[in-house]
Amino acid sequence: MMIRRTLTERVLTALHEVPVVCLLGPRQVGKTTLSLEIAKEISPSLYLDLESEQDRVKLTEPEDYLGRHLDKLVILDEVHRAPALFPVLRGLVDRALREGRGKGRYLLLGSAALALLKQSGESLAGRIRFMELTPFTVEETPVPARDDLWLRGGFPPSFLAGTDAESLRWRHDFIRTYLERDIPQFGPRIPAETLRRFWTMLAHRQGASLNVAELARGLDVDVKTAHRYVDLLVDLLLARRLMPWKVNVAKRLVKAPRLFLRDSGILHALLGIGDHETLVAHPVVGPSWEGFVVEQILSSVPAGVDGYYYRTAGGAEIDLLLAWPEGRIWAIEIKRNLTPRIERGFYAGCADVNPERRYLVYPGTESFPAGSGIEVVPLDVLTTEVRKAVSRSPGI
Repeated sequence: MMIRRTLTERVLTALHEVPVVCLLGPRQVGKTTLSLEIAKEISPSLYLDLESEQDRVKLTEPEDYLGRHLDKLVILDEVHRAPALFPVLRGLVDRALREGRGKGRYLLLGSAALALLKQSGESLAGRIRFMELTPFTVEETPVPARDDLWLRGGFPPSFLAGTDAESLRWRHDFIRTYLERDIPQFGPRIPAETLRRFWTMLAHRQGASLNVAELARGLDVDVKTAHRYVDLLVDLLLARRLMPWKVNVAKRLVKAPRLFLRDSGILHALLGIGDHETLVAHPVVGPSWEGFVVEQILSSVPAGVDGYYYRTAGGAEIDLLLAWPEGRIWAIEIKRNLTPRIERGFYAGCADVNPERRYLVYPGTESFPAGSGIEVVPLDVLTTEVRKAVSRSPGI
């Protein structure tokens, strides 16, 4: 089954506006497939895979080779493997600009955020736009498959597998490959078994306040090392820190970030959850659903809209706040219950924050008002509302 990604149109638009687009996302998320679809719509084009020895040889003299293809969209896959290319690309982009061919020259694909940002920050400043491709979202998958999306996660080979067992095997292989081959490329060598234990510890603490000292004790490493492990998973786009919303209220705020594993399927694989029956009976079911909803919503917002949570020592709590660039705030409560009950903490949090909109997301199919300006909505309805608000927002 071929699923057209919602990011496709945004990438095409970006290629008509800037010389270089960099598409970030974890491995196996579909970056190569998307880029080849883009190539069909922008002709002529040239695809180079920097994990291929044959293609790397072509770039022995990169300025000479790429200079012969200024009339094409050049796609460079796994570009973080060739950091020396970035200064070369700057020169070629400037040359193309002088020749009147400045837009849509390069589409770069990379599997880690931090490495690429460091490499390209100065070299391509003002010439590059970063975009993130996430696993499949509720907007891209059929409604009857939503429970499968939650269980299996959104990585295409996992979601599209023929059976739950096949999907789980793929995810176990994915985790092992990351631990043994991919992660060592991006940082200091970390024993695979140590990092697996760390990843699994985070899975058991899905959505909890990040306590790095506790994680360090569990691994018998120092706090600095544990911080480095967290940073690595965040930089590889496998984990998300949800930062606290800081508002000027006379209350003691919870200030530690909450940490989520971003793909629910990877979370479930780390915990040995292979089917829906096991999932709904597992203690992680609530945090899993909350993390799934948070990720789906944040995947639907563009750059400029930031996500936070809000919590006070007195019990006021909002699961997710969307902060829009012009200062608007949306407050979102998340419940995995077909008859959701709004907690006092959400009312108290809204009184503190005074959001423009208030939503409760639940796994049902109908929307209805719940009083006090709160709208109870299915997840896909909220992501649609986010998209509509983006199109009306002057700051995006």
